[in-house]
Amino acid sequence: MMKIPTSPQKPRTSQRTTAVGKEAAVQWTHRQAKDLPPTVLDHSEELLKPAPQDASSGMKRAAEAPSAQDYFDYQRDFFERTILFWDTLRQRANNMLEHERAGLPPLLDFKYETLLDARSFERSVNYALLRITEIDGHCWDDCVDPDKPPVIVVDPRAGHGPGIGGFKRDSEVGMAMREGHPVYFVIFFPEPTLGQTLADVLHVLRRFAEEVAQRHPGNPPVLYGNCQAGWALTLLSADCAGLVGPVVLNGSPLSYWAGESGVNPMRLSGGLLGGSWLAHLTADLGNGRFDGAWLAQNFENLKPEKAVWEKYAQLFTNVDSEQARFLEFERWWNGFYFLSREEILAIVENLFIGNQLEQGLFQICQGCTADLRRIRNPIVIFASYGDNITPPHQALGWIPAVYKDTEDLKQAGQRIVYLTNPHVGHLGIFVSAGVARLEHRAILESLAEIEALAPGLYEMKIDNPSGDPDCHKPTYSIRFEPRQVEDLKTDYPQEAFERVKQVSTFNEALYRAFVSPWAQALSTPWTAQMLKWLHPMRTSRYLLSETFSPWMRGVALLAEPLGKNRQPLAPHHPLIEREREAAGEVTHALGRLREGRDAASEQAFRLMFQNPVLFAGVLGMVGKEGGNGNSVRPNAD
Repeated sequence: MMKIPTSPQKPRTSQRTTAVGKEAAVQWTHRQAKDLPPTVLDHSEELLKPAPQDASSGMKRAAEAPSAQDYFDYQRDFFERTILFWDTLRQRANNMLEHERAGLPPLLDFKYETLLDARSFERSVNYALLRITEIDGHCWDDCVDPDKPPVIVVDPRAGHGPGIGGFKRDSEVGMAMREGHPVYFVIFFPEPTLGQTLADVLHVLRRFAEEVAQRHPGNPPVLYGNCQAGWALTLLSADCAGLVGPVVLNGSPLSYWAGESGVNPMRLSGGLLGGSWLAHLTADLGNGRFDGAWLAQNFENLKPEKAVWEKYAQLFTNVDSEQARFLEFERWWNGFYFLSREEILAIVENLFIGNQLEQGLFQICQGCTADLRRIRNPIVIFASYGDNITPPHQALGWIPAVYKDTEDLKQAGQRIVYLTNPHVGHLGIFVSAGVARLEHRAILESLAEIEALAPGLYEMKIDNPSGDPDCHKPTYSIRFEPRQVEDLKTDYPQEAFERVKQVSTFNEALYRAFVSPWAQALSTPWTAQMLKWLHPMRTSRYLLSETFSPWMRGVALLAEPLGKNRQPLAPHHPLIEREREAAGEVTHALGRLREGRDAASEQAFRLMFQNPVLFAGVLGMVGKEGGNGNSVRPNAD
């Protein structure tokens, strides 16, 4: 059984909870995710069932019936918030277009200088290496300890632009600088160079790491990889040259097939969409570029009740306090970058569908295949039970796939340390101020201890009795508890995902032979730009700008005096409380609909790929299961 607990709807057995240790199991039971019933019909009548209410709430509401003055005050407040809400969306649209006109520069909240621009390399790649030169008005020489190892923060290239690791003071960059580490940041530009490959990117990242190492002799750099950048750094550590300094992997999926049924539906999308051919078609229609807006839309579709409703409901209810935070985050979220056709196909085929990395089959370049057993530099893995994009299963599941047991890991001379957060979401791992001030700072402060550990697997535990993320040692303490590789093993239908890989290979061969030439011939720079600006992730934003909707200037004129003279109602006003309850009901209903959608997807996946007889029939083949449990492979020729 896997050490990382699953999300229970009812109490698990002791065998289940001991798989992670009692503390982690207790943390997991507080997660609000629920197991899905085995069929959609079993709970279809409950999809729109109201959220449970406190029995005393109705009595309290009746005893505190709003007065006529309350209704008048609420109508005034509702009108003012409506104007300010639409004005916030207007500002978001204007910010988006302004950012586009400026060329989508990185959204770093720190001064920096460019050291290397890979667009000028012999093999051009749209990456650059920056050095952070100032924080809080203090220059590099004033706040850097030359005895501390440099930190290189690499942001994810998963649809958005760079900056999430340092777009505010309480961030990975900010914590590293405050701890005295020299900090470098890897950025990328909106447009990939023509034909750049994933191997080209990895070679550039290695050159950046070597450049930083040369600037700090005797102090190997610490590489911080967020999400997609985490597995990119893992590939560097596992290639023929390897890396020396520690690697910190934040929410990085290395075992993409792993996950919990009913909780992590994203891993099924490759099979339900027929494999990698759709990504190939999208890149062909984009004139050789894959629009990152599609990836952002996939993330929002995971929990639409939050992306399309709750986010805006919270902004509307708390527009006075939420506006600045909303605009700050949306400035990064709405900056969509492109990947080359070669990059997205390598990612989808080798990682998302092929799961080649943990199996040691990922070929980086001619003559060099990534082997995770080759890694010798310490690895720190940070995952969260609240992360439905990269759950702990995917962050840690590769370890028992590479090392058969704990003794095997020790014999390999490797040190792997992991820590978990009980509730923060995927983006919170990178952007949460509380996480930056505690977990990320604790990692940086413990680097020497981690490198001094004996080979093995450890869980990093942070004891913080005060609960204050700003506390300093010795107010909080860190300990490393030995763990067993065997406890990380997880059960998932591997044969089904192998069949997904077969279907993907078959469909990709058909698409490449019969459709791709026509799609590429019909695609031009003009049609690619048209598709870019017609994408719903963009139109839903920029159509509210003054450029496309001149009447939004009237909203701005009304919002300015309202913002100056506004007197918001108290949060405990009876009608404000009822408004929040109504918004919560909508969130609950949308969440139940999403659960039904995910349950239907799970059933469709089981029907198509976990039934070998049906799978063979769909492919038009006659045969039966082989001795290894795999169905007959389709002939891709």
